[in-house]
Amino acid sequence: MGRPVIVLSNNDGCAIARSNEAKELGVKMGQPWFQIQHLQEEAGLVALSANFPLYGDMSDRMMSIAAGLGPGQEIYSIDEAFSDLSGVQGDLTRRAQAVRARVLQWIGIPCCVGIGPTKTLAKLGNHVAKSAERKPGSYPAEFAQVCNLAALPESDLDALLKATPVGEVWGIGRRIEQQLQAEGVSSAYDFVQLRPSTVRKRWSVVLEKTLRELQGEACISLEESAAPRKQIACTRSFGRPVTELDDLIEAVSEFAGRAAEKLRHDGSHAGQVLVFIRTSPFRQAPQYSRTSVTPLIRPTADTMHITLAAIQGLKSIFAPGYQIAKAGVMLLDLQPQSVSQGELDFGEESAIPDDRSQLMMTIDKLNQRYGKGIVHAAASGTQGERRVWTMRQLLKTPEYTTMWSDIPIARA
Repeated sequence: MGRPVIVLSNNDGCAIARSNEAKELGVKMGQPWFQIQHLQEEAGLVALSANFPLYGDMSDRMMSIAAGLGPGQEIYSIDEAFSDLSGVQGDLTRRAQAVRARVLQWIGIPCCVGIGPTKTLAKLGNHVAKSAERKPGSYPAEFAQVCNLAALPESDLDALLKATPVGEVWGIGRRIEQQLQAEGVSSAYDFVQLRPSTVRKRWSVVLEKTLRELQGEACISLEESAAPRKQIACTRSFGRPVTELDDLIEAVSEFAGRAAEKLRHDGSHAGQVLVFIRTSPFRQAPQYSRTSVTPLIRPTADTMHITLAAIQGLKSIFAPGYQIAKAGVMLLDLQPQSVSQGELDFGEESAIPDDRSQLMMTIDKLNQRYGKGIVHAAASGTQGERRVWTMRQLLKTPEYTTMWSDIPIARA
């Protein structure tokens, strides 16, 4: 607390998260690390590499506690969720305060809660709760940490809307904010005074829904699960240039395995496997960028089938002499696993048994229990720092909750 801290992107490239103290130093979102590295000595800036395993585990823990707010939950992002409070009895504000305190005590993460009759108003309440705590004077202090807009009289709600810039409303981006301001709409209160038909005609049905939600009419339902994905991708920028085919095969094989695991988690099969490799446009070196799409004999979620297709595609586009900076695997032509499709008979026996779903399920369970990548395709090589294609994370904190070797030890 009190120190400027930032989190860096893959390969320690740029700032993707900033504490308030770092913002006060003038660090901008997305600013390259080399431009602000001098602030380490000059202003005590602390920079940390992204630690996705730790973030994911902490997010899972937080969401499991936040689920105690109500019977329904929609996880919106790694650090944000909507809870359905329909039918929940008692003082909702006190209930939210208790859950917030539990998250802080059990996990050590401070959070804020916004309550409203619609998702947009709940988001606004969260913004008010966060701003009232972090920016004293922006909103009354009584709304810090937990803000229940549903319990406010109309006059108090109007006062909060007047204090909220229209650009802070969920669903209003920078371009629309500028257009609204040109029309004399500068606050959320000004926006609420508009007629839905006018907003629909002047802008869009989507913005009309935002307006109606802000007026208290629920237009965006709580989604228990996300819509089926049209594609699944696993891509990475390398910590240093890769020039050898064997190293690229290891990388692409691991990406294929991770994508296949996501595919099985969604209950889907893929019909095609796309592979790409490219050099960095920022390096003074020969440029190269190629993509290959390999159709599968039949849609599958089998890691071995997908990995073999990815390697086949990679070999068809690889060319020696280039410094490859990024590669990736995308699974295309997705369909539910319940859809059955026969296989064309070319008179040859497949090297891989047809149904390996139980094996794949076992692999996923082992990786989930003992750590990602514990069981993987041999083509992806051995785990460890020796891989030349791994990301550069020189400032990474320990994975305290997901790696046995990183668990802190206390001696009395």
